[in-house]
Amino acid sequence: MSGLPGRLFRLLSLLQSRREWSGRELAERLGVTERTVRRDVERLRALDYPVTGTTGTAGGYRLGSGTTLPPLLLDDDEAIAVALGLVSAGSGGLAGIADSSMSALAKLTQVLPARLRPQLAAMGSAEAIPRRGIPQVDPDTLATLAACCRNHEIVAFDYVNRRDASTRRRVEPHQLITVAWHWYLLAFDPSREDWRFFRVDRIAAVSPALHRFRPRTLPAGDASSYLAESFMAAPYRHRVRLTVQLPAVEVAANIHWFTPGRVAPAGDAACVVEFAVETPSLLLQLVAGIVALGAPYTVDEASAETAALIADAGRRLQSFTPR
Repeated sequence: MSGLPGRLFRLLSLLQSRREWSGRELAERLGVTERTVRRDVERLRALDYPVTGTTGTAGGYRLGSGTTLPPLLLDDDEAIAVALGLVSAGSGGLAGIADSSMSALAKLTQVLPARLRPQLAAMGSAEAIPRRGIPQVDPDTLATLAACCRNHEIVAFDYVNRRDASTRRRVEPHQLITVAWHWYLLAFDPSREDWRFFRVDRIAAVSPALHRFRPRTLPAGDASSYLAESFMAAPYRHRVRLTVQLPAVEVAANIHWFTPGRVAPAGDAACVVEFAVETPSLLLQLVAGIVALGAPYTVDEASAETAALIADAGRRLQSFTPR
C-alpha cells in the first residue's frame, strides 16, 4: 500500500465516494487521459481491489464487493472491529460524528467479504448499541441504508410500525439520523407522495433496488428539525403545552436529550414548550425536566388523562420525605 502513487490513492478515493464513475469523469478529476485511467484501474485490480466495468452508452467503473479484503488494509478481525466502532460512534450522539461514521461504514461494507457479514451482524446485535432497553440495530442494515443514501439509490424493505402492522416499502432514502440512541431513516415515499421517517430497528429485509433517483428538496431547514416537527404532528396519546418564564434559548440549552416537541419564544423572557409522546413515563420525564429548571410555569393545554398523570406525580413528589 505504501508504494502506491498518489494518483492511485485519489482514484481509489473517487471510486469509494459514489456508486459509479465514467472513464471521462475520472480522467477529468485526475487530470489524465482515459487511457491512463484504464491502466490505473488495472493496477488496482492487480492489488485485488474489486473494480468492475459497467455497461451503457459511455461505460464506466464501479468499486464492488470483493472475495477478499484489499491487501494491507484490514484483516478480518480489524474489519469487524472498525465496523462496530463506526456503528457505536454514530449512535453516541456526538456532534458531527453520525454522518461521518455512516459514510465510513458504507465504504467499508462495500468491500467487506460476504463471509464476514454474518459475524458483523451477530456481534453488532450484542455490542452496537450498549444502552440497556434500547432496540438494537443490525450494522449491515445501517451500512446498506447509508450506501443507498449516499448513492441516491432507491431501497426496499419490510417495515413494522408502532401498531405492529407490517408493510413492504420502496423509498428514496435521504439521510440517517441518530437521536436518543435510536436510528431513523428519512426518506421520500413515492407511494404516499410524502416524506417519512422510519425507525431502523423496525426495518428488515433491506434490498437496494439498483435504480437511481434525483434527490428532492427537504421541506425543512435540516433533517433533525423536520424530525421534531414530524413527532409533533403525529397522533401521539399524550400532549402538553406549558409557558415557562425563561428565555427559549435557556430552556432549549437545558434539555439534554432529543425531545419530541418544540420550544418557541414568547417574548424575551418566556417561552412556550410543547411535548407529544406515546408513553406516560416519557411525558413525566420531559415535564419534570422543565419543572426542575426552577422557573415559574403554567400548563396551558393538556388532555384530562395527561393532566391527571402530571397532578398525580406532583402529589407523590410532595409526599417525598428523605430519611
